[in-house]
Amino acid sequence: PGGCPAGCECSEAAKTVKCVNGNLTEVPPDLPPYVRNLFITGNRLARLPAGAFAAQRLAELGSLNLSSNHLRAVEAGALSALPALRQLDLSGNPLASLSPQAFGEGGSPLEELALRGALRNQSALLSLAALLQAGALRNLSRLELADNGLLLLPAGMFTALPALRHLDLSNNSLVGLRNVSFQGLGQLQSLNLSDNSLGVLRNGTLAQWRSLPALRRIGFGHNSWVCDCAIEDLVAWLKESDQVEGKEALTCAYPEKMLGKALLTINASDLNCSVPVDLPSQLQTSYVFLGIVLALIGAIFLLVLYLNRKGIKKWMHNIRDACRDHMEGYHYRYEINADPRLTNLSSNSDV
Repeated sequence: PGGCPAGCECSEAAKTVKCVNGNLTEVPPDLPPYVRNLFITGNRLARLPAGAFAAQRLAELGSLNLSSNHLRAVEAGALSALPALRQLDLSGNPLASLSPQAFGEGGSPLEELALRGALRNQSALLSLAALLQAGALRNLSRLELADNGLLLLPAGMFTALPALRHLDLSNNSLVGLRNVSFQGLGQLQSLNLSDNSLGVLRNGTLAQWRSLPALRRIGFGHNSWVCDCAIEDLVAWLKESDQVEGKEALTCAYPEKMLGKALLTINASDLNCSVPVDLPSQLQTSYVFLGIVLALIGAIFLLVLYLNRKGIKKWMHNIRDACRDHMEGYHYRYEINADPRLTNLSSNSDV
């Protein structure tokens, strides 16, 4: 008791244990009970099983760094025996599953969770969403999801995080936030959406941000803004809002004629939106035009029939006479074949 595990460095004065690049395949079973800051990084922990820390009674462990360990699964109950855990870093692990019961049934006091580069597997993202939505991390104040290549976020992913203050979604590939709800995040202070693929933000999302009283910092740098008529709401919001950091540097990426133009300098004449584009009305107009064309073609066809009615009548009579002659020939042949007196005649002569 109080010793230091093999391959680790321990400091009782700093209450810190570091097990770095030691090729560990499991959590050391003999960690000293005084540890508050535990670093197990650069090892080969493929999974974190249930009760990984249960037998160690680490009542003071508040900060746990498990980054870059080749972790693929954090199983149910893996972190349930850490009553003082406030900070957890799982960055740089190729996670495939993160159990919604990883912190036990009663929730966790966890305040900071870092998952940078750990959610490139879609199943891991869905597992995290289930964990957050289950309410197990209601004390979470900082969530880092950067560097994961995320395209879209699961609907309602952040709805059960009332204490969240800092949300980092930078350096992903997010193309939109339409299904993301920020309602209920009354404590949110900073939101980082820089280095993504956002092209436009809808008025519904902007309205949610307006309603968040604590939100003061939003990062939008290095996104692919599409400067067409759909960006009018975003431009108007940027001009009146003081929440966006470096908004003067935001520029258009598309179309080519708007490339490099600052969003804050865009006006209605640049977008040519004086006539609203109403796709349903355009389709309705197209259907009406098509109906008129078909009606005109039908009228011309009837007119041609009327003008050639005598020729058509004569042509139909000729067809009728030809069919009648043909049927009479068949009838005559049938009578010959049916009469035994004419059988030899029909076989020896040309009737």
